[in-house]
Amino acid sequence: MTDPRISPLAFIGDGVVLGANVSIGPGAVILGPAFIGDDVWIGPGAQIGAPPEMSNLRQNTAWSGDLEHSGVRIGARTVIRENAVLHQGSYRETTIGEGCWILARAYVAHDVLIGDGTTISAGVSIGGHCIIGPRVNIGMNACIHQRRIIGAGAMIGMGTPIARDVPPYAKAFGSPARLRSVNTVGMERFGVPAAEAALLAARYSAGDLLLEEPLDLHADSPLVTDLDAWRAAQDRMPLHAALDGRR
Repeated sequence: MTDPRISPLAFIGDGVVLGANVSIGPGAVILGPAFIGDDVWIGPGAQIGAPPEMSNLRQNTAWSGDLEHSGVRIGARTVIRENAVLHQGSYRETTIGEGCWILARAYVAHDVLIGDGTTISAGVSIGGHCIIGPRVNIGMNACIHQRRIIGAGAMIGMGTPIARDVPPYAKAFGSPARLRSVNTVGMERFGVPAAEAALLAARYSAGDLLLEEPLDLHADSPLVTDLDAWRAAQDRMPLHAALDGRR
């Protein structure tokens, strides 16, 4: 029986695995290899799984069953809106976590990893190999340079060009981008105690964006995992701070 949630005008190629209750709009193209998790919503005209935009790699015709490269993986309950573009990975799956929103006209290049609960707003472009943490919010038309890291819970302002790494729970905007404040609201929603949020803000105010020395956090603090992931990332090049008290 034909699934009414999947438009007959969508193209779903070989090597695409669909979970339960997936919705796919008209004109959407999904090329394999790809895994689409349960309850994912894919809007009209979305383009998922074209080969990486890399001149040293063959541009295979996956629509004809010519499968190559490392695939795309989309976690459960994620929404991919109209005309978003997600490319295949070259050495690892291009991965969108669970419960994410990838809004209209967003571009996610090859080998990008996006954590759970992250919002990529309309018109955002993310270059290859980037790592975007969980619960990040990237504002409309921001542009993320390839191989950059954006820590968990960070917020990126509309139209901001990001050419350096953004620490966890930082708020960055401007051109050139600067760390302007911390995402206190995001930390509160994530259950971070106010005293621990203040510790992180004080470190950033002092210019310690690498956070090489651990903060004095409770062992089960929600911040522990996020800050450990930031410290473990290789070749970090944090953006500059211009803390001005705005929240």
